[in-house]
Amino acid sequence: MRLFAAVLPPAGAVEELAGAVERLRALPGADGLRWTGQAGWHFTLAFMGEVEDRLLPALTERLERAARRTEPFALRIHGGGHFGDRALWAGAAGGLDGLRLLAARSDAAARRAGVPMDEHRRYHPHLTLARGRGGTEAAPFAKALDGFDGTRWEVAELVLVRSRLPVGGVSGEQPRYEAVSRWPLGPVGQGPGKGRRDDPADGPGGSGG
Repeated sequence: MRLFAAVLPPAGAVEELAGAVERLRALPGADGLRWTGQAGWHFTLAFMGEVEDRLLPALTERLERAARRTEPFALRIHGGGHFGDRALWAGAAGGLDGLRLLAARSDAAARRAGVPMDEHRRYHPHLTLARGRGGTEAAPFAKALDGFDGTRWEVAELVLVRSRLPVGGVSGEQPRYEAVSRWPLGPVGQGPGKGRRDDPADGPGGSGG
């Protein structure tokens, strides 16, 4: 299955960002971008791609350990940017050291579990909002996000997410994301509960918010 580790913003943070994105989508040229759905908004920590089933026990064990070793930290969605004209994204502010540490530990957990990973790159936290198509420039939309500063929340869990790519060939169809497992950050007893597997019907926000 196609997997990645992520931090998922809570509903309130998503709603705030959705209001800003609605204004972006009213700007000239917005129809030249392929906008992502709110249900898929997340900060990727470590993208693993296709993971063999036989590696899942070791992967989940090591991710749980990574979560236990990382204390909860504060984060907020802040500003925006773009990768060329390929992707428009919202950024993060607050506990970036904690976010980078959790990303590094998630990447290391996957490697030690035997998951083939891309070469190490400097972690750049971002939440993808849209992807370019038809030569539309993302820079003006990123500039319009400069003043956005969301409400702070506490990142209290690490989430393993499954990505299901579109297969129907329908124009504009989005990937579907399912939270597979969640682990509270910090030593056992400090987080919201023992790591668990989610019902596949849950979206990335899942029943745990």
